[in-house]
Order: sequence, then structure tokens, then C-alpha cells
Amino acid sequence: MHRRRFLQAAAASLILPGARLFAAGPDRPRFLLVFLRGGYDAASLLVPVSSSFYYEARPKIAIAKPDAGGDSGDCALPVDANWGLHPAFKESLYPLVQARQAVFLPFAGTADLSRSHFETQDSIELGQSLSGSRDFQSGFMNRLAAEIGASESISFTDQLPLVFRGAAKIDNASLRTDAKLPLEGRARELLQSMYRDTPLAAKVAEGFALREELMRDLSPDILKEMDAAGRNAINTKGFEREARRIGRLMRGRFSLGFVDVGGWDTHTGQGAATGALANRFEELGRGLAAISSELGPDLWRKTTIMVISEFGRTFRENGNRGTDHGHGSTYLLLGGALASGPVAGEQIALTPGNLHQNRDYPVLNEYRAILGGLWQRQFGLSKVALARVFPGAPATDLRLL
Repeated sequence: MHRRRFLQAAAASLILPGARLFAAGPDRPRFLLVFLRGGYDAASLLVPVSSSFYYEARPKIAIAKPDAGGDSGDCALPVDANWGLHPAFKESLYPLVQARQAVFLPFAGTADLSRSHFETQDSIELGQSLSGSRDFQSGFMNRLAAEIGASESISFTDQLPLVFRGAAKIDNASLRTDAKLPLEGRARELLQSMYRDTPLAAKVAEGFALREELMRDLSPDILKEMDAAGRNAINTKGFEREARRIGRLMRGRFSLGFVDVGGWDTHTGQGAATGALANRFEELGRGLAAISSELGPDLWRKTTIMVISEFGRTFRENGNRGTDHGHGSTYLLLGGALASGPVAGEQIALTPGNLHQNRDYPVLNEYRAILGGLWQRQFGLSKVALARVFPGAPATDLRLL
């Protein structure tokens, strides 16, 4: 490759698509979507402690009911009379629950019944009707960005995900630890000289500065810890470190963001209060709490974080002390100005007869309707605008804000 073409390719990797690095307004609402790729076990995160059927269906991996004395680290943390939180979140998310800054939405998800990771992830990210033809170049967060004029939008991923594809220009910056550091030395000087005194000069400089900011705190040990999982999503290991950078960037630069976290496909050896899933929960919780901390109290009151997954897992444990692909899930909404809580949306008693196909959570709260109702309040979107973001899916106002 000729040197000039090489440097042009390098510039393209440094300048974020759209290269709109303007500071987000201090009063502008912030929204971050966190996608747990792999289908996490919702019944372990938000534990149905009032259901005797839950304990019958999970003799090996159930989370014990809240301890009346509150001293046991193996028991669920009380959320309300029917639900408890996995004890791995005691130091991270539970303080937000107690402060009324966390809302759980059980029985949430999509009508997609494929139980395929990729097919269901795609259908959720598109946000379009499951019937008829679909446009794979139009994700729902791109359509949201177009409606609210969010030029300060970013995907914290290796490549622009389906949810952010579309006509609106979206910035894309990988925070993965195997990403290459910016060009240095002579190559950097040549690249900057090539664009000196051109309209792209400032963007090249901003590209170098942003990539350096993203990579500044990484150590060789952390580089080894963070492995690709679920469409190259980062793993929960090291998530707190990445989350703090996300918080800093959304505090000063971006108002609409997306990040995915992989490693949630727990067919075997899932564990209960301790074990593989508990470790991931602990890492995830620390990361989510870190974003709140980095934003600070004023911006946190203008921010919402929605945590979703492509589907839940089977209500009954399998023979390998794990769970298999399911249907309904539990979504988690975090924010500093939530008006609902701690559990919202339509619910149903957990009995064998109420399970979807006698195995899964049913979907009673459709994800597009939930998000539409949230954004109607947070961004003031009209019904006409929401119909463009989520065609054919009227919003459901759960009064979350």
C-alpha cells in the first residue's frame, strides 16, 4: 500500500464517523443503552422470592429468600414483597435501589420466538415489526438520534452496531483493550501534516486526543483480562474501568450512547449466590454504579441507563446446573430522577400455568413500548416522532420519570 493511502486509512480509523466532538449541553438529557449479549438469567438478578415454584424449579441454583437478620451474604436483598436482588449487587446497585434510582421491569422483551442469539439481537436492535420486510440499515437508536438532533451520539463498540445504523451520523469509538494505540512518532507527524491547513486538521487532532483519552488508563494486566464475547462485546471483567471512561465522555461530550457486554450464555455451572454468574453480576454492578459516580449528581438527574438482553433463560434449571435459552427477561432502568419503582410494568404470578410454553417468562412488557414511554417523558417526543422511531408500536407510559 502506498504511504499516502496508508495514512488516509489510518486517519479514517482515528476520526470517528461524523467526527462531531462538540460538548454536550449541560442541560441535555442523557441516555445510555447497555446490551447484555448472550441472554442473561433474569430470575437470578431479580429473584422472585415470594414464588414457591421458583424454589421447586431451581433446587441447585436458587437464591435464598432475604435473611430477616440481614447478615447472610447468600440471600437475596429485599426489593419489595415479591422480589429480591442478587446479593452480588449489595455494594453497587443496591444503594441505588434504596435511593429510588433503580427500577426493575420483569416480563420484558420482544415477541421474537426464535431463541437464537443473533436473530433476536438483530430484531431488537432494528426495533421494527417482525412481520413483513425489514430495513437492516435502520436501527432504532439511529432513528432516535435523528428525532432529537443528538449529534453527540456514540457507540462504545469495535464497529457500529445494528442499533445505531442509519442516516444519522453516529460516532464510534472502541474501548476494547486490544484496540491499537494511536499512531506515534514520524507516522503521526506525517498524518497531521497531510491534513494541516485543511478543514479536517482539527478533526485529526481531536481523533488523536480522544483515542489517547480512551486508552490512557489501560495496563497490560487489564489488556489480558478483557476478552471478546457475544459479537465481540467486551466481557464483564474490567467493566468498571471502561464504565468510568464512558461516564466521563457522556458527562462532557456525548448525550446518547450504546455499549454491549458479553458472556451471559450460562448453560452449565451457572452458580447461585456465588459462582460464575455471581462474579459477572458483581463486575456489571460495579461498572453501572461507576457511570453514575462519574456523571455526578446534577447530570445523573438528567440521565437514564437501560440494561436489556436479547431474551431471558428457562425458569427451570437444567441438568448441568445452568439455564437454557428462554423468552421474557427483566430490564433494569437506572437514573437520578426516576419516579417509579422499584418494580414496574405488568406482572403475573409465577406458576407453571403462567409460564410461556411451560418453560419461560412470558413477555408482558414489550421493549419498544417501554422505551417509547420513557423517551416520551425524557425527550418530549410526540406520538408522531415515536411512530418514526418505533413504527407500529404505540408507547406505554409507565411513568418511569
